Amino acid sequence: MFTPALSFLKKTIPSAQIDALIMFKGVKDIYERLPEINTIHYFDFLKNPKLDSIKFVMQLRKNNYDAIINVYPSNRMEYNLISLLIGAPKRAGIKYLRSNFKELGFLNNVTVKEDDSVHNVEENVKLIERLTRAKENEIEGLKIILNSDEIEFANQFVSKIKEKENQLLIGFHPGCNTLKNHEKRRWEIEKFAELGNRLIENFDAKILLFGGPDEMELKNGVIDKIKSGYAFSVDTNTFTQTAAVIEKVDLFITNDSSLMHTAASMKRDVVAIIGPTNKNYIYPWKTNYEIASLELECSPCFFYSPRPLTCSRTDIQFKCIKELNVDTVYNKASQMLQRKFS
Repeated sequence: MFTPALSFLKKTIPSAQIDALIMFKGVKDIYERLPEINTIHYFDFLKNPKLDSIKFVMQLRKNNYDAIINVYPSNRMEYNLISLLIGAPKRAGIKYLRSNFKELGFLNNVTVKEDDSVHNVEENVKLIERLTRAKENEIEGLKIILNSDEIEFANQFVSKIKEKENQLLIGFHPGCNTLKNHEKRRWEIEKFAELGNRLIENFDAKILLFGGPDEMELKNGVIDKIKSGYAFSVDTNTFTQTAAVIEKVDLFITNDSSLMHTAASMKRDVVAIIGPTNKNYIYPWKTNYEIASLELECSPCFFYSPRPLTCSRTDIQFKCIKELNVDTVYNKASQMLQRKFS
């Protein structure tokens, strides 16, 4: 969700050398193809010893960066310390409404105050506006660049599944990030399966199950409960292959997850199942979408900080997702499909 801000930065300072420090392989797959990026510095901070991480960061000091940008959201002291150690005189970051001082946000000297009413994309663009003193008039969509091999992979994948040219393909993502207790954002696999069977019965759809290698159990759990021959696991070797298959679906139904934003970058219609998260932050950017949510009085309860996701309710823990029924999500999906093909 930083890619629109990145495009704006390069447009504003065309001569700039822009490097990216990345610790997740999927993000590397995206950024190494972007024309705005000169160099990728890839290091898995989560799997390496702290001393090795510090050594890696200190090596970046020799590049003499003029500025470093902590993209939003990155409300952790480690990111702010990395910015300081790299040694750039300008350190740009959001001034978070919660835990900013505790997470050493004061180390940043080019800041924008966090705004709970705007999208992550807009927060990042505002940060670049502050850094460059320029103004963005038209924010772009999210960007993922596919190559011809990935497009062909997706074409072959769906050709084996479709029984007729106009058959609907609907993508499901029953997973999401598990860090900081975020698996609590997941809608139950039984509900995904019931939803799939209703979409098969009423729209003659084929269901594609998306997710990473660690989500195979989730995907198979849904497939096992769906009408035989109508649900398929999308197993790929790279994140960009996954994005290429997502581009082939007619509708993507998903938990609040990275693949929700992948579907938005591919301009797919999206039904987003949102529980505790502030939907202002993360709704599918610049694509057609519907939000399936209970809109409880206690929502949203998750904001950006290192604190694990918790629920303060005394009746039903995570009621916002637990009591979101299949009818609600089906109605959103049905409306989108009817609009798409009317």
